[in-house]
Amino acid sequence: MKKVVVGLSGGVDSSVTAYLLKEKGYEVIGLFMKNWHDDSVTISDECPWLEDSHDALIVAEKLGIPFQTVDLSSEYKERIVDYMFNEYEKGRTPNPDVLCNREIKFDVFMKIALQLGADYVATGHYCRKGIIKNDDGTATYKLLAGADGNKDQSYFLCQLSQDQLAKTLFPIGELTKPEVRKIAANKDLITADKKDSQGLCFIGKVRLPDFLQQKLKPKKGVIVEVPSDFEQYQKTIPEFATKNAELAFFAEKPTYHLEDGKVMGNHQGAHYFTKGQRKGLHVGGTKDPLYVIETDVDENIIYTGQGNKHPGLYRRTLFVTNEEEHWVRTDLALKVDETMEVMARIRYRQALQKATLYKVDNGLYVDFEEKQSAITEGQFVAWYVGDELIGSGVIS
Repeated sequence: MKKVVVGLSGGVDSSVTAYLLKEKGYEVIGLFMKNWHDDSVTISDECPWLEDSHDALIVAEKLGIPFQTVDLSSEYKERIVDYMFNEYEKGRTPNPDVLCNREIKFDVFMKIALQLGADYVATGHYCRKGIIKNDDGTATYKLLAGADGNKDQSYFLCQLSQDQLAKTLFPIGELTKPEVRKIAANKDLITADKKDSQGLCFIGKVRLPDFLQQKLKPKKGVIVEVPSDFEQYQKTIPEFATKNAELAFFAEKPTYHLEDGKVMGNHQGAHYFTKGQRKGLHVGGTKDPLYVIETDVDENIIYTGQGNKHPGLYRRTLFVTNEEEHWVRTDLALKVDETMEVMARIRYRQALQKATLYKVDNGLYVDFEEKQSAITEGQFVAWYVGDELIGSGVIS
C-alpha cells in the first residue's frame, strides 16, 4: 500500500484531499505545518493557526488517519519572511505564496514526509499532474491547470521541479470548488463550510504595513503625480538593428525625478507600496484616483498617475535573468536565440495573455502582444502552452 502524507491545513480543500486518497486505498497521514507564532500583526482572528490545527485534527480523527503537527517556523522565517523584508526594502514586491510552495511545502515539508516513509505528498491545490512516458523508461511530469478555471492554482506552483512533481499528488485538481464543498458536507467534515483563508501563506490576513514595520521603519516621503503626457511616454520608436535591441527598448521602464510632476501629499515609506496600488495613498482632489506607477526607495518617493489607463502603468516587455529563469519542463527550455509562442500571466487570476519568449545570453525576454498593466519587479511571470504551465521566472 502506497503511503501519502497530506498537508492538512484545516481547510476544506486539504480535508477532501485526505478523504479522496483514503477512498482510493492509500495509507494516509495528516501533517499540519505550524509556520508562524507572531499574532501581533494578524487582523483579529482571520486565520489563527491554533484554530486551523484543531480543525485539521478533528478531520484526521473523523477520517481515522494519524495526525501530527510539525513546527517549521524557523525555516519559514528564514526562507519566506526574511526574503520578503529584503525584497520590499529593495523596492520590489515578492510573492510569498509561490515562495512558500517552492521553499516550504515542496521542500522542507516534502523532506519530512519522505523521512516518514511516504511515497507521495498531496496538497489541496486546484491543479493537475500529467505524465509522459519516455522511450528510455523514465517519465516527464506536466503541471496542468485545475479543471475549475475559477480556482486554478497552477500559478502558485510555477517554481516546482520535475523531482518535486514526481512525488506530488493533486487529488482535487479535476474537481470544482462547489464539488469539493459538497463532498465535505456529505462526509460531515467540520471544514465543509469554512471560509477560504486570506492573506499571506500560513500567516493569515495581515496588515502589510504593520507586518513590514517589524523590520522596515516608517520614513516620511512625498507622493508625486506624473502627468499622462510626460515626455518619456512620447518617445518615438527608433529603427532597430536587432530584435534584441527592440526587446531591450520595450522592456525599459521610464525613469522619474521629483521635478517631473507635482507633489500631492506624503507617505510613510516608499517600501510599503507597490506598482498598480490605489489604496493607502490618502490623496484626494484629483479627477480620477491616483495609482502608483513607480516607487523609488533610494529617494523615498512614490510616483503616481491618474486613472488605471495612465501610460506609466503599461509596458509590453519584461525581462527574467538567467538566475531567476525556471523551467518546470526542463526538456522544453530554450537555448540562446530560440523563441517560443506561449500564453503568460504576471499575477494570479490574471487572464492568460499572448506572448513570445526570446532567449538571450543573460536571460529571457517575455514580449506580450498587448501592453500589460503594472508589471512588478519581484513578482513571478508564468508561461503556459495550452493548459500546461511549463516555466516561470522572477520579473527583473
